[in-house]
Amino acid sequence: MTPKAERTTSLQPSAFDTLSEPVRRWIWQRKWPSLRDVQEKAIPAILAGGDVVISARTAAGKTEAAFLPLLTRHAEHAGSADGFAILYVSPLKALINDQHRRLESLFEGSGVLLHKWHGDVSADAKTRARKRPSGVVLITPESLEALLVRRGGEVAQMFSRLDAVVIDELHAFIGTERGMQLQSILNRIEVATARDRIDRIGLSATLGDMSLAAEALRPGKGASVTIVEGKDEGNGVRLQIRGYLLDGTDPGDLMAAADNSDPPGKPAEPFEQSTVPAALASDLFRLLRGQSNLLFAGSRANVEVYADMLRSMCDEASFPNEFFPHHGNLARAMREEVEARLRDDPRPTTAVATTTLELGIDIGEVETIAQIGPGFSVASLRQRLGRSGRRAGKPATLRMFVIEPPIGKGRHPIDRLRLDLVQSIAMVECLRAGWCEPPMPAGLHLSTLLHQVMALIVQTGGVSPTIAWKLLCERGPFRAVDRTLFAELLRCMATPENQLLEQSPEGLLMIGETGEKITESYEFYAVFATEREYRIIHDARTLGTYPLSRLNARR
Repeated sequence: MTPKAERTTSLQPSAFDTLSEPVRRWIWQRKWPSLRDVQEKAIPAILAGGDVVISARTAAGKTEAAFLPLLTRHAEHAGSADGFAILYVSPLKALINDQHRRLESLFEGSGVLLHKWHGDVSADAKTRARKRPSGVVLITPESLEALLVRRGGEVAQMFSRLDAVVIDELHAFIGTERGMQLQSILNRIEVATARDRIDRIGLSATLGDMSLAAEALRPGKGASVTIVEGKDEGNGVRLQIRGYLLDGTDPGDLMAAADNSDPPGKPAEPFEQSTVPAALASDLFRLLRGQSNLLFAGSRANVEVYADMLRSMCDEASFPNEFFPHHGNLARAMREEVEARLRDDPRPTTAVATTTLELGIDIGEVETIAQIGPGFSVASLRQRLGRSGRRAGKPATLRMFVIEPPIGKGRHPIDRLRLDLVQSIAMVECLRAGWCEPPMPAGLHLSTLLHQVMALIVQTGGVSPTIAWKLLCERGPFRAVDRTLFAELLRCMATPENQLLEQSPEGLLMIGETGEKITESYEFYAVFATEREYRIIHDARTLGTYPLSRLNARR
């Protein structure tokens, strides 16, 4: 924790006593024995004002650490003027829905409205919130961008009394196009409301270098950000790595294995997993059945294979099914059913998932985190492990299952290195040492800057090149782009071939013919590619979606 936050904590004998009466009453009603460590540290830091990064393991109480003092601040400074008081930004719609459910009673008890705002929320609900903005709005970066672009003239009034912005899963934004977009959006809101700065509160997993999170929260001024780090209140960790040899002729394999021998004259290819060893299937069923767990299987295809395999094993043993898939292509209702069963249902439940359950959606307590293969990163593995070991006296449990091909004549040299096994061991050793990868530093992000130039033009109705550079680059997150490079970008956007923008006789940047078509599309608000998908329906129920590109690739 930075010295600033440490001094603040030492001056406050009881963080609980500094909270407003409705907030204290809400805590009493939940019969909390005490505040969590990260809450004790964050409350005085946030009440003092300024930018704060709150870093702690999963389920350590980061959300309450931010909102308990922010709601206290709102109660003390609430006025009659219209305008949202707190802006909460999340990378996931599902996380917004989950946080709305968790926080609703807290804000109702304080008489503060809580609004959800994303693609699944009705237009009527958004219109009501927009016409009488107040309280707290929970929103995605894309919906916030759409609000600024489509309602540019209303931005100043809607956010005129904005007290703070909360960014959940801050680590997921660092160094990404989406993160740069969000930084730019928040800067545009500050400029539109004629504010030098609006407090930003970032909720983050523990990173290898927390100063990167501070810089991501307030670009160019990371040194002024208070970093609050919660101590690890866990009960230890149990770790195990199990290895399995793949045998394509094993009758227990789910999918037919291709002939592992290579045709004469063809170089050997590295191994790619295409089957599930029978021993692995048996161990997964034996170790996970009868309790609630998360099984991270990697790809969506693997999720379906493992979930179906374990469901079939339940059927064969005459047990009720305990294994359910969870990934982004499944219908939202089906994902929420699995989440609710994990959170509220006493029946044993194992969710077989991709990264969809890695972020902070509330799913209650799970016994074991199971991982097929080494995973993406130590930081990701650490985030997943934080889902386990939440009960007092119960250690977090991680079981890693590694599949390797048998080493024989004709095998590729890569296979002989046992890379997945070595990587899994290395990741566990890094986890034990408390190390994880720092986020990648941001580059120029010219494609995102191009997007923000167009968004700013539509929001304002026209802007001079100088003001655009000062707002987006000098003051905004694109500080690595100087005037010369920015001018070159504008010239490229204005060429007859591109026609993304044009310049009026008065010198203002305006949207060009092609740019107008792009900005009028709903896809414009996202800086990541959105794939076209088929919707899969069975008996009038939506099961999920399937990417069109994958279907074409199979032909």
